[in-house]
Amino acid sequence: MADNNGRDFIIGTIIGAAVGASLALLFAPKSGKELRSDINQGAMQVKERATEWKDIAQAKGLEWKDIAQSKSQEWLDIATQKGSQLKEKTQHVTSNVQAKIQDIRER
Repeated sequence: MADNNGRDFIIGTIIGAAVGASLALLFAPKSGKELRSDINQGAMQVKERATEWKDIAQAKGLEWKDIAQSKSQEWLDIATQKGSQLKEKTQHVTSNVQAKIQDIRER
């Protein structure tokens, strides 16, 4: 849930920056050529910010992937260990039951 809030914040920030920059440029008293130049500069800045956020998101994604792989290997090791322990206990109990059955038969 926190990941969605962070993503929504990033998207809102980018959209807000673009809208704010566009409105500021549109209401500023400038010539058409200056206005177009300013709009292009603002669009480039927004594009650069979006690229930065994308790079950050990719880095976090790789970090989370590495954590997930590490945890899954850790859990697999634990499951394998517990499975081996259970197998040994089952074999021990089976051996004891068979020995008791043999004792009963011999009587």
